[in-house]
Amino acid sequence: MNLYAELLGIVGDHERVSVNGTVLEQHSKGIAYHAPHLPDVVVFPVSREEVVKIVSFANLHSIPIVPFGAGSSLEGQIIPVSGGISLNFTLMNQIVALRPDDFIAVVQPGVTRNQLNQALKKFGLFFPTDPGADATIGGMAATNASGTNSVKYGVMRDQVLGLELVLADGAIIRTGGYACKSSAGYNLTGLFVGSEGTLGVFTEIILKLQGIPEVTSDVKVTFPTIEDAGKAATLLLKAGLPIGKIELVDDQTIKAVNAYKGTFFREEPTLFMEFSGSEPDVDNSIAIVQEIVEDEQCVSFEFENDSLKRAQLWEARHQAALAVIAANPGKGHMVTDVCVPLADLVNALIYTRKTVDKYDIDAVVFGHVGDGNYHAVFSVDPRDEEYMEKVKNAHREIVEFALSKGGTCTGEHGIGIGKKSFLIEEHGDSLRIMKGIKAQLDPNNILNPGKVFDSVPVKY
Repeated sequence: MNLYAELLGIVGDHERVSVNGTVLEQHSKGIAYHAPHLPDVVVFPVSREEVVKIVSFANLHSIPIVPFGAGSSLEGQIIPVSGGISLNFTLMNQIVALRPDDFIAVVQPGVTRNQLNQALKKFGLFFPTDPGADATIGGMAATNASGTNSVKYGVMRDQVLGLELVLADGAIIRTGGYACKSSAGYNLTGLFVGSEGTLGVFTEIILKLQGIPEVTSDVKVTFPTIEDAGKAATLLLKAGLPIGKIELVDDQTIKAVNAYKGTFFREEPTLFMEFSGSEPDVDNSIAIVQEIVEDEQCVSFEFENDSLKRAQLWEARHQAALAVIAANPGKGHMVTDVCVPLADLVNALIYTRKTVDKYDIDAVVFGHVGDGNYHAVFSVDPRDEEYMEKVKNAHREIVEFALSKGGTCTGEHGIGIGKKSFLIEEHGDSLRIMKGIKAQLDPNNILNPGKVFDSVPVKY
């Protein structure tokens, strides 16, 4: 079969079907360390009707199909491990509807987070989920992304009110709707959000929006020990303050940032926080924060309202991962992504630092204190078998510590191809149900095969 010719016949545009080597290579990998694998062809649909035709064709001939957005996934979700079709959604990037009075936006999957927020500004609204990268909404929904704002606004699953998607047989279904809540039937929206492209292909997404706060202030506080920082964070959360972000970074991470940037940040465990709301409420919150952290032996306390200076205040946090990457040019990017109950977070961060030091691995360690999600960021060379073995051992021990506390192997990056063995350990008793859902919705296993859990590779 001439796959290129068949798909060209469907979309009718040479510019939107490609077997160019450079284009194939771009769609063979994410930004992480996972081994690349070339698709056979890349297709750029522009409508739901084209998506239906492409998916139906792929299903008829048992051809793998892998959705692709901005290419920023961290666990290999966009890698076509069985070849086939890479379905690039960058041309399906229309904001279908803005309903400011309903606090709702309807978007195609290729719309990016920054694109949407730019369009929302004039209405005094914004979309709160911020995974760091300017990811597509479709990709963020596929992995149930979150980021630093999740302590206040929740994760991606909390922002998606409904979906339009194409199933493996080409059928279009719609889940959810425009209402803020519903008790009607099974929560299929929640099922498809986080399914990593293995159950259906998104064509429209209904999103819940938020009002832009009147005032935003950021705070940076340092402590003599990570235990002191963690205890202070717990007290701040219990105080019921309107915390928008709260991040904990260890002293070794700050040290790595200073070496990378030539900066002179205090090399001490640091809490980064953001507060938003009305001016009186924010001012009152800052005063309470200062009182609490001073009682918990804080070493330094800074806060800022100006947007530029706020960005400078957060620089050490935002530069953390880049510090390790820059110190190891030419190497791949690997990020642990575990999540534990809040009471276990500080001990988890300490354990993680001890583990990477034990294996003599260059890493930065930080956590989203508000939801118990924490990361160790490594730079790795998959060709260095000895070093990769150390990293894999460290990664395994970090995840097993989290699971022993009732936590999870992934808080926001998804399973992909990188955490399939941990999913078995975490949810082995319910894996048969997950596989049953997959088999029911995608009996030919064409939708992103080889992701989330192992299955028979598709051949065509």
